Amino acid sequence: MSAHLIDGKAVAAQLRQRITQRVSARVAGGKRAPGLAVILVGADPASQVYVGSKRRACDELGFKSVSHDLPTSTSEDALLKLIHDLNNAPEIDGILVQLPLPNHIDPERIIESIRYDKDVDGFHPYNIGRLALRMPVFRSCTPYGVMKLLETIYPNQDDFHGKEAVVVGASNHVGRPMGLELLLAGCTVTTTHRFTRNLADHVGRADIVVVGVGKPGLIKGEWIKPGAVVIDIGINRLENGKLVGDVEFEAASARAGWITPVPGGVGPMTVATLLENTLDAAERFHDTPVATKRTPELPL
Repeated sequence: MSAHLIDGKAVAAQLRQRITQRVSARVAGGKRAPGLAVILVGADPASQVYVGSKRRACDELGFKSVSHDLPTSTSEDALLKLIHDLNNAPEIDGILVQLPLPNHIDPERIIESIRYDKDVDGFHPYNIGRLALRMPVFRSCTPYGVMKLLETIYPNQDDFHGKEAVVVGASNHVGRPMGLELLLAGCTVTTTHRFTRNLADHVGRADIVVVGVGKPGLIKGEWIKPGAVVIDIGINRLENGKLVGDVEFEAASARAGWITPVPGGVGPMTVATLLENTLDAAERFHDTPVATKRTPELPL
């Protein structure tokens, strides 16, 4: 068996085209373009690449992009003050703080300081909690992007029902919301982590395997169930400069039915869903009088 490649670039391009059309119609109707504020603290090379791609995407799709590039020495209080100002800026619909942050800044405190209706990364406890209760508002971008990729394979909601799904990794921003997304879709979900025993056995029974750990070659090709769908979120740079995922790609491709490449799989979807969340924030919350909001008020 030779697996079909899941082309994240192509799926993301289709989503971006739909977003562009919505933004154009919005502006043509006399409304402002959606506004996204992107905050980068420090000079981490990988973070600079990610932030650059998000800013370029904003320009290409007609968004207003506001950049805040801060030195590594920025204090936590200064960052909180900036977020407070952006929370109250009427032209800003979404706030993105690029992770990781310098060690002296508490990332969870920063995430919780972002208003839930501007949390377009989908990291705020309010938004994760809404997802857990089957009432999502903003869904974490990478898991949401993964679901959109899976929907190209399973176009009907019933197609997910009863599928054995295994998520490898239990991070707050990827693994845990990924498990919730699959559960919401009707899968039977197992989340594995660093204390899991017999990882190969869990992976081997999965119809859908989603891996996001950051360890190259963690998932062996021979573990994959024949015909399974393999989604590799991991992206790792080897000493020779090559980018690889967390799954042994060649060996897994010989057994899987569908597999994402690295790069070109999940990554483009994360950026596209971020922009979709930002547009949704503008339309759902910031064009509408407070009295008609469709979600309960939360102290902001």
